[in-house]
Amino acid sequence: MMTIPGRDEADLFALESAALANARAAHADPRADARAALAEMIVHYERLMRESRRLIRRSDRAELDMNQMNRQLHELAQQLEYRATHDPLTGALNRAAVIEQAGGCLARGDMALIVLDIDHFKWVNDDFGHPAGDAVIQTVVSCLQALLGPDVAIGRVGGEEFSVVWPTSSIDEAQQVAASICDAIADQVFAAPIDRQITASVGLSWNRAGTSFETAYSHADEALYAAKRAGRNCVKVHALLPPHPATSTPPAPEDISAPCH
Repeated sequence: MMTIPGRDEADLFALESAALANARAAHADPRADARAALAEMIVHYERLMRESRRLIRRSDRAELDMNQMNRQLHELAQQLEYRATHDPLTGALNRAAVIEQAGGCLARGDMALIVLDIDHFKWVNDDFGHPAGDAVIQTVVSCLQALLGPDVAIGRVGGEEFSVVWPTSSIDEAQQVAASICDAIADQVFAAPIDRQITASVGLSWNRAGTSFETAYSHADEALYAAKRAGRNCVKVHALLPPHPATSTPPAPEDISAPCH
């Protein structure tokens, strides 16, 4: 059925329209009872005021509800984004977020990629249990965050493996940062039941702007395994490794030798 423009509005205010017509007629006719027309107008004007206030309150409530819903949706979006980019155990960046951060950094300039792995972590789980192992992982991340600050991209890229994205044009500076990481973890006191020193092996690659993340990570990983082979609890720099390492396989867990730093 065709809707006539203005018809719904006229029907909605039919009584008020009639009262207005009566008032106009009384105003035009000197002999009409103006007081009666005015009284009728007052009644309908008061009704309009009540309805207007009711509609305004309803509109305000709807606006409040909409604003609250928007806030909830925004908070939910933030939570989903955080969960998509962060490790649930430690709050550090996850592997995908590290790749994104490092890729963006390499697109802008030179960058060091530091990769570290907790030494003999399987022994921690075997001797003290997995909850204690989780606590060690959390403490290592807290140690890195305290050492490097909140603006540095720190990620958990494996079970007990972590990465640090460090923008720098100085390989010497990067090496100092890597050494400070190694020392800080070795000096860290871990909560009970951990009753032994926890250390980490650290590999470093320094990369020119435009280097792919795959290359940067591969080089840092090679340096990490070199640190494991050298006795753990030390730093190795990819650029300083021998041209042809004797082996590229990771050392066995029982391969224990003296720290190299």
